[in-house]
Amino acid sequence: MNDRHIDDRPDEGYTPTTTHAQWGAGNPRLRITRDDERTEFALEDDVVRIGSAEGNELRLADTDPVHATITHDDRDEYVLTLHGEGETNASLGVDATHADENSETLRTGAHFTAGPWTLVFARDEFADHGRPYGGRAGGEYSDQPLQPPRPDYDEGEER
Repeated sequence: MNDRHIDDRPDEGYTPTTTHAQWGAGNPRLRITRDDERTEFALEDDVVRIGSAEGNELRLADTDPVHATITHDDRDEYVLTLHGEGETNASLGVDATHADENSETLRTGAHFTAGPWTLVFARDEFADHGRPYGGRAGGEYSDQPLQPPRPDYDEGEER
């Protein structure tokens, strides 16, 4: 068993710290698959409608007209709301982050389905707001140092 703690790590090389970054940083995106089809979609708008309807930011065949929305909220989080049939991490029993069973805060690796499509959220670690200091490898619960408060994204940040 390794008795090292987060504070015992060497100062050289990359050591993850806070997961707070500039507004929208970290290349937030969806990795989208269906059968042999693979693509990525950058989350660049504050609201992304996903479905088959014309005018949606992300159009996917064989889905409801507006199957889901992803909202970039005031806390610099990406929140999924599923309007059509599908599975989310929350519906599979993973810790939900919202009272609404059809909504959840997306973290890297969170996935959901829309019709025959599987969509997986990704965001670079330095901006993902999840577990700071390297996540599980960096500590857990009482061993996890608190990260500083989130920046005030309303003050001086461009959106």
